[in-house]
Amino acid sequence: MGALSHVRVLDMSRILAGPWAGQVLADLGADVIKIERPLRGDDTRSWGPPWMPVTHDPRGEAAYYLCANRSKRSLALDITSPQGQGIIRSLAAESDILLENYKVGGLKKYGLDYESLKAVNPRLIYCSITGFGQDGPYAKRAGYDFLIQAMSGLMSITGEKDGRPGAGPQKVGVALTDILTGMYATTGVLAALASREQTGQGQYIDIALMDVQVACLANQAMNYLVSGNSPTRLGNAHPNIVPYQSFKTADGYMVLAVGNDAQFAKFCQEAGKPNLAQDERFMTNAQRVANREVLLGILEPLIQMRTTLDWITALEALSVPCGPINNIGEAFDDPQIKARQMQVEIAHEGSENGRSPSVANPLKMSGTPITYEKPAPLLGEHTRKVLEETGLTVEQIEQLLAKGVISER
Repeated sequence: MGALSHVRVLDMSRILAGPWAGQVLADLGADVIKIERPLRGDDTRSWGPPWMPVTHDPRGEAAYYLCANRSKRSLALDITSPQGQGIIRSLAAESDILLENYKVGGLKKYGLDYESLKAVNPRLIYCSITGFGQDGPYAKRAGYDFLIQAMSGLMSITGEKDGRPGAGPQKVGVALTDILTGMYATTGVLAALASREQTGQGQYIDIALMDVQVACLANQAMNYLVSGNSPTRLGNAHPNIVPYQSFKTADGYMVLAVGNDAQFAKFCQEAGKPNLAQDERFMTNAQRVANREVLLGILEPLIQMRTTLDWITALEALSVPCGPINNIGEAFDDPQIKARQMQVEIAHEGSENGRSPSVANPLKMSGTPITYEKPAPLLGEHTRKVLEETGLTVEQIEQLLAKGVISER
C-alpha cells in the first residue's frame, strides 16, 4: 500500500501546476479524483502533437496531458450546474485534500470556496494555486508559467551574456515554475495533513506561481539582497563558482563543474597546466570569480584541444565533476537513468499496444514504494464509479447524463 493510501484528493485543477501536485499525491497512493469538464476535459488533452495512439480516439492522447495525470480517476462533471455543485460538496465531505487553480474568487460563486466547503468538512485541506496569490494588486490577473518566468526575474538571468551571439532573455525549456509550484503545493498539503493529526482541523493554503519562482531564485536572489546589484545573464556560467559552465571541445561540448579548489588543481594537472592552480589570480574560488574572463581566456582554447569523451574519461577518473550535454533521447539512454528505472510503462487498455510510457517518480521509498498501476485516465473514465460511491443510483446517474451534467467514457 502507498504511503497515502488512506487519503482522498479532489483535483479540481488543470494544465500543470495543480495536476503535478495531484500526480505526486497519486504516486504516493492517494485516491485522486480529477474533476474535468464534460466532453472537453483538461485543456492539456488537446495540447498536441505529439499524441500517443489510442483505440478510442483517432487523434490520440496528448503527451502533455499524460505527463501530469497518472494514477488518477476522472470524473467529468459540470460544476456550474446546481447538481454538479452538490456532487462536489458530497465528495468534499469525504475528502482530505482539495486542489484548485481557478482565478481568485472563481469558485465562490458556485459555493465551492474554502469557507463554504469548510462548513461541510472542517478537516478539509484546501489548496488554491493562482498566478499571483489571493491578495495584492495583481491578484485578479491570470498567471501563466512563461509570464511568471519573465516577471519574477528568472528570464533576466537565463540566456547568453549580453554582447554575445544569441544574447537576450530566455525562458527555461520546461514549465519549471509550474512544476516547482506543484512541488510546493505537495509539501504544503502534506504539512497540513501532519498538522491535522495534532489539531483535528484542516486549513487553507494560498500558493502563487510568482511567490514560488521568486523563492526559487535561491542564491541569485540572495546575491541581489546582499549586494544590492541585480545579477545578469551569464549563459551557462555560474555567478558564484568558476570554472562551472559548458565548454566547447574538439568534437562538441561538455560541462565542467569545479566545486572546490582541490578539484581545480586536479583539473589543471590533467590539462597539463598545474601552475594555474598556484597562480595567485586563480588559487581560490573567490579569486577565480574575480578573474573569470582571464581564466576563461586560458581554459577555452585548452579544452578545445581534446574530445568530449577524452576529457570526461580522464576527469571522471580524478573525481572532477564533468559530463556531456545530452539531448533528451540520450538522457533516457544513459546507463545511470536506465539503472534508476526512470522510464516506466503502465498497462493502458485504450492504447494501441496496451501500454503507456511514463517518467518514473524519482522517490525511492523502502517501505511504501511507488507503484505504476494506473495510467492517466480517459475523460470521464471513472464518472459512474465515483458517483456510485457517493450514493447515487443508476437512475440518478442516467438523469445526470441526459442533462449533460456529467459525461462518461
